[in-house]
Amino acid sequence: MHTPAQAPHRWIVLAILSGSLLLISMDTTILNVAFPSLVDDLQPGAVQQLWIIDVYALALSGLLVTAGALGDRWGRKRLLMAGFGIFSLASIIAVLSTEAWHVIAARALLGVGGAAIMPATVSILRTVFTDAKERAFALAVWAAVFGGGMAFGPVVGGLLVQDYGWHSAFLLNLPVAAVIVAAGLRYLPESRSPRSGTWDWWGVGQSVVGMLALAGGIKQLGKSGITDPLPWALLLVAAALLTVFVRRQLRLDHPLLQVRLFAKPAFSVAATAIFLPMVGMGAILFLVTQWFQYGEGYTPLEAGLRLLPAPLALIAASMVAPSLMHRFAIRHVLGAGLVVLAVGMALPWTFQQFTDLGYPAFAAALTVMGLGAGLATTVASVTLVSAAPAAEVSSAAAIEETCYELGSAMGVAVLGSTAAALYRGNLPALELDGPSAAAVRGSVGEAAHTAERIGGTVGQALLDTASHAYTLAITPAFLLAAVLAVTAAATTWTLIPRDLQPTENH
Repeated sequence: MHTPAQAPHRWIVLAILSGSLLLISMDTTILNVAFPSLVDDLQPGAVQQLWIIDVYALALSGLLVTAGALGDRWGRKRLLMAGFGIFSLASIIAVLSTEAWHVIAARALLGVGGAAIMPATVSILRTVFTDAKERAFALAVWAAVFGGGMAFGPVVGGLLVQDYGWHSAFLLNLPVAAVIVAAGLRYLPESRSPRSGTWDWWGVGQSVVGMLALAGGIKQLGKSGITDPLPWALLLVAAALLTVFVRRQLRLDHPLLQVRLFAKPAFSVAATAIFLPMVGMGAILFLVTQWFQYGEGYTPLEAGLRLLPAPLALIAASMVAPSLMHRFAIRHVLGAGLVVLAVGMALPWTFQQFTDLGYPAFAAALTVMGLGAGLATTVASVTLVSAAPAAEVSSAAAIEETCYELGSAMGVAVLGSTAAALYRGNLPALELDGPSAAAVRGSVGEAAHTAERIGGTVGQALLDTASHAYTLAITPAFLLAAVLAVTAAATTWTLIPRDLQPTENH
């Protein structure tokens, strides 16, 4: 019998896991392009629109910890296959949807399926690739697929939706899932981390409700602003429940989540080096997409295509990262990647001081950001997984993916809100009626719709004014994102041991 390191099918396993992750990561962004067509067809109300957008990420974030622990007990391959069953069922419901609440239910189920799939991909990968160098390469592929998939989602969605309608964004999941399940049943190995004791239902409830409240509070903060009491109430509930959850996990012999992993400097710094850059990248990708569509007048597909410098550079940097990790100290490779990322984030603001911004400036910035993000997130992922004992890899996977999900959501909420406030401050006095002026000040998207309704030279002048105000607003938010990346770099150089190399097999 072959050991996992000698298994002849381990590269096929990597391909299966990469395909799984690609489907999940693309699904987080593909709806951005399909959404206008969906709204025109189903006519959901404002609250329903928010739920259609947010429920996927809420379900995914809320269940990651529980899913990781369930895979340890039930079997990671079995959980991944079950996740694809749920994911496929949800896609069928979405394709057949005739009411907004059908789509909401489908998106929630997609999040449940995604939560089952994501931790299992890392856990199986860590089990199969026990050789440190091979594992570093496999994790580099994992990071490249995850980051690239999120950025490719709008491109693929745009290509499908313009010819086949919004249903095609969900229909794509079915043949891909069928291929992955067929290959997975044959080639994926089963693995578990046997745990004694009863299932911690109290911990499950605390983690699920706490994470739902945290993710919901962050998203609501971005939508309603700091003056609305609802997001603060949700964040307070999250803080209370997650504090109780952490204290409970520290007392248990076999916890759902091994929070003691954070006591290892390499693990905690790696988590920080994923979370803080994702705050910046999540906000920037959101703001740039808005700028492309409303500031420059591109279609959703054209906007998606113009984002390509970021994922292409990210994939290239991710593939180079493993060799750099074995030539130089981890702290230097990770720190350098974060600094490159910060430079890319600061470029639009820097260009703006000397000239009017256009697509070439953003293309350069996206390329540099992609290089830095690919290098930093790959090294951080390898370091984080390597710092966790094999028996605790599911906890490490849940923490890693929570950093990705919550980091991106927090970026859109906090930095997106900052840009929105600056946009309103940059607008001059508007010679419009009260409702129209309020709509223009609400967001650049509403300004574009108002300008289209008015039409003519007046509408074009209004759009130009809103676009200029928005352009001036987003670059300071990019600069704040760069500060977060520099903070993560400083933490890396301060806390990661000089001689750390992820070469130990646990």
